[in-house]
Amino acid sequence: MAALTIPPAEEKRVKGLGFLSNKGTDNFSGRIITKNGKITAAQAACIAEAAEKFGNGNITFTTRLTVEVQGIPFDQIEPFREYIAKADLVTGGTGAKVRPVVSCKGTTCQYGLIDTFALSEEVHDRFFVGYSNVSLPHKFKIAVGGCPNNCVKPDLNDIGIIGQRAPKFDAEKCRNCKKCPIEEACPVKAAKRGEASMTIDSTECTNCGRCAGKCYFDALSESVDCYKIYIGGRWGKRVAQGRTLSRLFTDKEEVLAIVEKAMLLFRDLGYVGERFSQTIDRLGIEKVEELLYSDELLARKDEILAAELKKRP
Repeated sequence: MAALTIPPAEEKRVKGLGFLSNKGTDNFSGRIITKNGKITAAQAACIAEAAEKFGNGNITFTTRLTVEVQGIPFDQIEPFREYIAKADLVTGGTGAKVRPVVSCKGTTCQYGLIDTFALSEEVHDRFFVGYSNVSLPHKFKIAVGGCPNNCVKPDLNDIGIIGQRAPKFDAEKCRNCKKCPIEEACPVKAAKRGEASMTIDSTECTNCGRCAGKCYFDALSESVDCYKIYIGGRWGKRVAQGRTLSRLFTDKEEVLAIVEKAMLLFRDLGYVGERFSQTIDRLGIEKVEELLYSDELLARKDEILAAELKKRP
């Protein structure tokens, strides 16, 4: 095997640009950001050309929905970046900062309740791009899911956003039919016929929306489109289940504000090397929700972003 010649400082520098060393070689995998896992045919063609021209011809896909071109020599890193830039593609996605946003298919899926591609692109632009120069105590991962099927594991990300459709049941219109279409449509059996009326157990209901409009007598003709937010999820060496915020959100701008406040909270109160889940555990979920529901963090945004990161006492 040839001796490795890349100085550690240079390896660290290019890692910050999204180029990870191929073990035991002087070659690298270039990590291309896809915003949310969606690229155009022209971009796919450009990536394929770049893999042949600068790499070893192999392309892999990461769990964060980025694309890696393998086998890029160190001296070809900058030419590779210039080549893919013509297709509006960039590399990155490493370090203690906001990581690439992941998204499910959203409304192209039969169960999708929200346009996850549109929302995740907005999250990408505002926070992955907008906060690209902001160092955080640790990596910070965001996922956007279109329904309670949780295909992109929102509850295992630092912030997880899930589309919801909360049913509005009108018991006065219920005829308590022997074969209730709402009960039959409910995949988690939260809707059940009682002695006088069908009822929906709010502790079991996942707000999937599959019961909406199913009643023949319009007992469930209305529903509320909204968002559920998880905070502090984590996957890896130590797994942490995300906690559900106590409120559902009907306003997209309020959801985006919660994402930003969570990042500011993490930067302000998290310790270097600590994941967001650990910060939440240390502060307590009640205190965290209090801060997320107020505007204090946004009011102190400039101060928080200018301050030095905290080290463990």
